[in-house]
Amino acid sequence: MYSVSLSQIAKEFNLKNLTEEIDINNINIETAGVNRPAIQLAGFFEYFDSERIQVIGLVEYSYLSKLTPEFRQETLEKLFQYDMPAVIISRGLTPHPEMMFYAKEKHIPILQTEDTTSEFTSELLKWLKMELAPRTTLHGVLVDVYGEGVLITGESGIGKSEAALELVKRGHRLVADDAVEIKKVSHNSLIGTCPELIRYFIEVRGIGIINVKQMFGVQSVKDSQEIDLIIKLEYWEKGKVYDRLGIKEEYMDILGNKVICHSIPVRPGRNLAIICESAAVNCRQKKMGYNAAQALNDAIMNSAMKG
Repeated sequence: MYSVSLSQIAKEFNLKNLTEEIDINNINIETAGVNRPAIQLAGFFEYFDSERIQVIGLVEYSYLSKLTPEFRQETLEKLFQYDMPAVIISRGLTPHPEMMFYAKEKHIPILQTEDTTSEFTSELLKWLKMELAPRTTLHGVLVDVYGEGVLITGESGIGKSEAALELVKRGHRLVADDAVEIKKVSHNSLIGTCPELIRYFIEVRGIGIINVKQMFGVQSVKDSQEIDLIIKLEYWEKGKVYDRLGIKEEYMDILGNKVICHSIPVRPGRNLAIICESAAVNCRQKKMGYNAAQALNDAIMNSAMKG
């Protein structure tokens, strides 16, 4: 389980802490979700997920404003009986006195944002999913090739960094070299980043460490990239049968997500950068509905039937 502190959220989204006496640095958020307690204000607390951040929007605020002071106090008392990590009020609305009273009594911080409820909730959910996503670190190189995230893996010394350097020279962008931190942000998406310590650096055997950003400019690097394709480099084995058509896709499992994987045999004279470019373009074509291998196979089958 991963967590973020409430102070990180406050800093990221420029939130104002209306309960300054409550220390938000030690309040950790572990759930990548938020809740608008509209139905809870009406008295229904079954299935109430109090572990989530509670967001009070204009609808909830207007409902509370129309209640009598006695009923509003009773309603908020029931709500603040639950151990909520924080309550965030949108649109810069001023919390009711009863809300401030119970928040201080129960040590539940109230924060304020000037954003609309839907805008703030959407951005917060997206940020929490990234920060709290399951993650792993793989040995390899991640490059943005024509907008496709290509993860190059293989044994140490096989030529991953050299291939990445050639791709950068050809106008593509380096995301990570040597260690690729991968986060699972959804069942379909894996986002790769580089550890802060080695960001923008690449190791080329015989030369040493190169700062790609300094050498090729800011247009040659990227902080994060969705992983669309894996190129697995392996030493050429004489007699081994390699796929020559590509009709049947191979996949690699990363954090439960399946990513298309091509095993590329390495031998002297093969231009790995061009192979990676071609694989990236081919991957994009398949997303757009065109499969070259399948098209050739269909043409051969049609020709055989006509013959």
